[in-house]
Amino acid sequence: MTSTLLLPTDPPPTKPHGVITETDAVDIWIARWLRVRRIEILRRYDCDPRRLYEIWEGRRFPESRERARKVFEARYPELIDRIDFGNHRVIPRSNNAPGQLNLFD
Repeated sequence: MTSTLLLPTDPPPTKPHGVITETDAVDIWIARWLRVRRIEILRRYDCDPRRLYEIWEGRRFPESRERARKVFEARYPELIDRIDFGNHRVIPRSNNAPGQLNLFD
């Protein structure tokens, strides 16, 4: 009898392409807090990067963040004080800020 060990970068077994469940969302939050690279998470779940940001911004599975935090606290109590449990923050990349024009005066 052989058993296989799934590594964090292995895709979940027998799942349709790009479909993320709430359980996956909890795992995605935990991976983010453990600083797993985004490309590794994308490989594991075989999804569009926008699906990750939907989870991290709270638009999709908003309750998964709180569930993930409870699981994270149980699994990694030594890391609690070093983790930012907040949602993803969008950094505006607009060059149209009028305050920057004053730099050329």
